[in-house]
Amino acid sequence: MGDTVAMSDQQGGRDIRMRIASFNLENLKSGDDLVSRCAILRPQLERLDADIVCLQEIDGERSPEGGRRLVALDDLIEGTPYAGFHRATSLRTNLTEPRDRHNLVVLSRWPIEASAQYSNDLIAAPVYSQATAMPADGEQPVQWDRPILHAVIKVEGGPRLHIVNVHLKAPLAAFVAGQKLGPFSWKSVSGWAEGFFLAAMKRSGQALEARVLIDRIFDDEPEALIALCGDFNAEERDTAFHIVTGKLENTGNGALAGRELIALENSLPKSRRFTLIYGGRRLMLDHILVTRRLLEHYRGIEVHNENLSDEVVAATTIAASPESYHAPVVATFAIRGA
Repeated sequence: MGDTVAMSDQQGGRDIRMRIASFNLENLKSGDDLVSRCAILRPQLERLDADIVCLQEIDGERSPEGGRRLVALDDLIEGTPYAGFHRATSLRTNLTEPRDRHNLVVLSRWPIEASAQYSNDLIAAPVYSQATAMPADGEQPVQWDRPILHAVIKVEGGPRLHIVNVHLKAPLAAFVAGQKLGPFSWKSVSGWAEGFFLAAMKRSGQALEARVLIDRIFDDEPEALIALCGDFNAEERDTAFHIVTGKLENTGNGALAGRELIALENSLPKSRRFTLIYGGRRLMLDHILVTRRLLEHYRGIEVHNENLSDEVVAATTIAASPESYHAPVVATFAIRGA
């Protein structure tokens, strides 16, 4: 990977070159196809040439040494610079080992000072009574499926950086008791519709918890440098995106402008703004959002979507595809060091 320190100015200071990336690896786990997956995914990771990487959908597995580890991730990054990076990962409820499925991971060239995860910790699970459940089960909490991962990184010779890694709920109908015929088959339209509503509630709730976390960071550190990265399962026009960005035109309060998050992909022409192709539709679902203070140091963004397959087409024509149907995103910054 390239040198972190990029250039010096006339006063003898230096600009620290920093690349922050996000990549949904899609169900990365050990198995017969891991070798072929590594052959495709490893060059994509190395091309990112990143100093900080937010990864999504990494499974945890039992290891011969005991406990649960990210075995497939270790195999994927073996022999790359990322193998020596510092790491923060989402954990099971016991907070001692990774979750079974869909872990979030932050890899950092620089030390991670602190990390924490949030799942209905800042936002209580809303209570809801399902209308179509059979039998009716009364009021039940609607809990998020995945946590939010927050890592605090001290850039060597530079500032503290807050990285928030998210994977919001996909727009696929959530479970409703007694309404499923199969994994993607429903007994009634109303049952599917309620499941779809529940998924939207979970996605928006995760976005709200991320927004509350960001505001708490600002409360403690008004000039915070924050990057919110990950698979949002939402485009710029969607509710979850509006919740988390806190745009000035939505709050209507100029005093809150510094707390707005800016979507870096807006630097790209519209023809390049997509990280997933679904049935011919090009969607920008993976984002890097930054605060205005971090935007000050922003230099450019790349979406590596040149060879992206259509998820719908590939699912019907390719058995055990080794690739991810999400394109990685990477943004470059130049931060003035000490």
